[in-house]
Amino acid sequence: MAEFRFYAELADFLPLHWRGRTFVHIVLPRQSVKHVIEALGVPHTELGLVLVNGEVVELSRLLSECDRVAVLPALRHLMPQQPDGDRRFAADAHLGRLARYLRFAGFDTLWDNAWKDADLVAVAADQGRVILTRDRDLLMHKAVRSGCYVRDKDTLAQLTDVAHRYALDFSRPASGRCLECNLPLRGVAKEAVIGRLPPRTGSVFDEFWYCEGCQRVYWRGSHWKRMRRAIASVAQLLPRSNCADPEP
Repeated sequence: MAEFRFYAELADFLPLHWRGRTFVHIVLPRQSVKHVIEALGVPHTELGLVLVNGEVVELSRLLSECDRVAVLPALRHLMPQQPDGDRRFAADAHLGRLARYLRFAGFDTLWDNAWKDADLVAVAADQGRVILTRDRDLLMHKAVRSGCYVRDKDTLAQLTDVAHRYALDFSRPASGRCLECNLPLRGVAKEAVIGRLPPRTGSVFDEFWYCEGCQRVYWRGSHWKRMRRAIASVAQLLPRSNCADPEP
């Protein structure tokens, strides 16, 4: 038997009778830290530090009977720091709305409703993307290098959680991405797209943005304003953020 203690939000993955306390669990010969922790229901992507008998260890470390294991979550200040522009995500098929908000805020986020788990894992591994998912079994796949278990069902709560964990800065000037295909948008003259606009739009708006992938045209209409207000409400909850408006 080895002793285990999971701290903070990691306890949410455990049965109620193991939360907030030290418990014992059978460790078989030649079982690694990763194997045992994931067998207990906690994906390796959610781990920050693992200490065995008071020393920080790698997930490949083999456990023995009588080991004392303390497991801490993936805290932002313990994660490798990257500029916001280097954060690239791949969201699972159930997180389409979250993907659209991240794209609106300018973050490179792949999403495909037809993706199977294997497709998502392969794309993320090939392109070095962070997997966003509510499926913790997916995050236990051995090929998943970086991922985030999205806890909440509410889209803006999901966005807040992801932004806080990866230190996304919504206050910076952002060049938005196409909500449909994720490509960066570019400004375009009204004259170049006037024939593609709904009635009256050309007479009400003067600024437009264009996606070269799917040829969609964007402007700051009511839909843009709703998303802008939502992003601003999330920015208010984040450290070092303000309510500066992201571009469309």
